[in-house]
Amino acid sequence: MIKEDCIFCKIANGEIPCKFVYETDDVVAFDDLNPQAPIHTLIVPKQHFETIEDVNDPELLAKLMLAVKEVAKIKGAKNGFRTVINTKEDGGQEVFHLHIHVLAGRKLKSLG
Repeated sequence: MIKEDCIFCKIANGEIPCKFVYETDDVVAFDDLNPQAPIHTLIVPKQHFETIEDVNDPELLAKLMLAVKEVAKIKGAKNGFRTVINTKEDGGQEVFHLHIHVLAGRKLKSLG
């Protein structure tokens, strides 16, 4: 399912031109327009899911995690990386299409 007014659906399905870092039949990855680290890439499923809570397909979740590994490798995150999935408003989600942030390229501050 694709949501017509969703910017990430439009990017993932080629309606908005974008250079993909990584692409499979189910997942695309592209660099964030407002990077918070030297490497900041977003991984999104081509199918629309508002949040991770809406995904009940373990195979798709596995494909997203494999994409994280591939993107980190492609982008050269040799010294490590952080993944972030913001969920709903209180979790900091701004675009309501499931996406995973991959951040790297410098030492990131500890969260704990």
